Amino acid sequence: MRRTPHSALPVPSSGERHDWQTVKTLFPYVWAFKGRVIFALLCLILAKFTNVAVPMVFKQIIDGLSADKAMMAVPLALLAAYGILRFSTSLFTELREMLFVRVTQRAVRAIALSVFRHLHALSLRFHLERQTGGLTRDIERGTRSIGSLISYTIYSILPTLVEISLVLGILATRYEASFTIIAGCTLVIYISFTIVVTNWRTRIRREANELDSAANSRAIDSLLNYETVKYFNNEDYEARRYDGQMHLWEDVQVKSQVSLSLLNTGQAAVIATGVSLIMWRATVGVTGGSMTLGDIVLVNAFMIQLYMPLNFLGVLYREIRQSLTDIERMFGLMSQNREIADAPDALPLALGSCAVAFEHVGFSYEPRRQILFDVDFAIPAGHKVAVVGHSGSGKSTLGRLLFRFYDVQSGAITVNGTDIRRLTQASLRRAIGIVPQDTVLFNDSIFYNIQYGRPDASREEVVEAARAAQLHDFIARLPEGYETKVGERGLKLSGGEKQRVAIARALLKNPPILIFDEATSALDSKSEKAIQAELERIAVGRTTLIIAHRLSTVMNADEILVLDQGRIVERGRHQTLLEAGGAYAQMWALQQQEEAESLDETP
Repeated sequence: MRRTPHSALPVPSSGERHDWQTVKTLFPYVWAFKGRVIFALLCLILAKFTNVAVPMVFKQIIDGLSADKAMMAVPLALLAAYGILRFSTSLFTELREMLFVRVTQRAVRAIALSVFRHLHALSLRFHLERQTGGLTRDIERGTRSIGSLISYTIYSILPTLVEISLVLGILATRYEASFTIIAGCTLVIYISFTIVVTNWRTRIRREANELDSAANSRAIDSLLNYETVKYFNNEDYEARRYDGQMHLWEDVQVKSQVSLSLLNTGQAAVIATGVSLIMWRATVGVTGGSMTLGDIVLVNAFMIQLYMPLNFLGVLYREIRQSLTDIERMFGLMSQNREIADAPDALPLALGSCAVAFEHVGFSYEPRRQILFDVDFAIPAGHKVAVVGHSGSGKSTLGRLLFRFYDVQSGAITVNGTDIRRLTQASLRRAIGIVPQDTVLFNDSIFYNIQYGRPDASREEVVEAARAAQLHDFIARLPEGYETKVGERGLKLSGGEKQRVAIARALLKNPPILIFDEATSALDSKSEKAIQAELERIAVGRTTLIIAHRLSTVMNADEILVLDQGRIVERGRHQTLLEAGGAYAQMWALQQQEEAESLDETP
């Protein structure tokens, strides 16, 4: 089986992509099936040779029928040849398309997969800043246009160029120079006019694409925040914003259509002038005796064969330019550099228990805003360390750094003594399970979302993980059970139910390192206590980092770190920190007071 290239697509380091660079990018994917490509091109040439031969045979038929001493066998033989050539043209054309369809579809598939993989390889920073609607529309248009570009080029542009070359060659060798000059000049004027006007229209098309993506982004962003829109009664406001964007798009689309009409009118005028001049010269030749009726039929057939595809060639050129414009935006995604990449000599993390250490870590998302300052602590294999602190103190950043969504600016994070920058990202992340604060689920079944923790897990293992997360009884009461759809981003489930799914998913992954990032924040007190006992059980023997706001969830940690504005201000066990009377003791007293007040208010 042939394989398409699966290395990263080559992209220019800076500046706008050029059409030739786009073609160079596509070529390896097409040439991966070079046997099919060569045979398809051979069929293409044979189809055009037979197509050009048809008018020449037809000329002989006309001349034979008009001759006084024509033998009946001659026209019959020519008629048979005419039929065979007609059939051969269609046969070779269909053979070419049958051979090339696999090349086209495999190229589209391979490039779409490369873009998809590259997007997943980009950093969290890119995905936090992107707009989903515009991104998906760019990919959709780009992948669709790849197939169009290849089809237009191989099925239409090349055959037309071959046919033009054959026709001009026959005119030059069989008739006076004026025929070739008129046909050639018409071609040059037509192609030049088409290219100039189409390049102008391409700028309009690019603007229309940008406005289309912007409108789509606005619509999807509004729909994803459906509840927020409803909370603030802002349906009309969102509609006005969307309509304003669509109004700009409408104006550009009208401008695009007007320019298209001007282009079509100009092309028709050039073709009409060229055909009229050719037929005038042919008529003069017949009346002068230098050409036969068969010649005028031949020239007329050639002009029809030449200018009909030439007229279509103008449409094709416009479509190719538009396809290149669409592909340009998709390939622009490929020019996004991978902020986090494996080192050339990166090693896989060995299976087994893991010890984690943050060694004097400093980090900032932006140069002007430092998040972590000289954070230094260790989690021995099988131990449990908790990090507490007020919102914005940098707690969740620790989990993101351990997953290597970002790289530290100073210091290092190590697993079993090896800097995680020296490990492959796949092996590192395979060793870590996380229950995040904000659980986002796939728009699929509950079973699928739990099994996502380990896609090869059996149904029994999925059910067992759900039981451990105190989720099975809830699922059993649902009409569709584990096949219940959770909706977009899991919106059909409550916050606590989504959190339980996340816990079950992490349990199913069964990693040596666990991160609980506010794992019980969405649960009520009763559910929190039930799940907390399970978390305590599954954390036994695993290296666990607990990021928490509720101090009651970290009382049994081997060490508690108090983070304040990116710095560790206290560390120790629960009782030791209470006795110290510092920041932790104050937080504990405040939370105990809040819980007491909450109980007093409960009827």
